Amino acid sequence: MEQQRIKKIPMRQCLGCNEHKPKRELLRVVRDPEGNVSLDFTGKKSGRGAYICKSVKCLRKAAKSKRIDKNLGCAIPDEVYEKMESELSENE
Repeated sequence: MEQQRIKKIPMRQCLGCNEHKPKRELLRVVRDPEGNVSLDFTGKKSGRGAYICKSVKCLRKAAKSKRIDKNLGCAIPDEVYEKMESELSENE
């Protein structure tokens, strides 16, 4: 009798609300090798990643506490946060 394999669901922590959720439910913020920070809606961009919920509220919370900056190891200018916020509100 063969047992069915249970597929492991990768979990990640949102830097805004601190909740652990399945990776697919979260949005990836990426710092690419050139040092540019952007939102990765596909989850396939190369570079250092950090995860947040797909809500502007969580992005603002993570930005205010500078958790994304710490996680990606670089200072993120306010303009980049503003751009990410407008991208996120369009896709919400």
